[in-house]
Amino acid sequence: MLTHIFSSIFLSLVVSAEYRVYQYMVAPKDPGRTPSSHVITSTLDPVSYIAYHGGNDALRVDLLKTWMCKGHTGKKDICSDPLKKLQNDEENP
Repeated sequence: MLTHIFSSIFLSLVVSAEYRVYQYMVAPKDPGRTPSSHVITSTLDPVSYIAYHGGNDALRVDLLKTWMCKGHTGKKDICSDPLKKLQNDEENP
């Protein structure tokens, strides 16, 4: 029993959380609505994002890119795009 408790504590310290971030170009299906399109960043996968924001009849969602973030998502900002950081590092050596 004591071994099981120590194993659980050790595993909880070793395991790290991560989550996926998605960047989309979102546009309303109704051409009269504004804005016509915009880029959003979300932790919702494409199917969930569309369902949560009105469904296929309301939105057109195109996936631009995705990346992984380390850590817990609770009450934190979404981590930055690592590709953008690499590009900035190359431009400013």
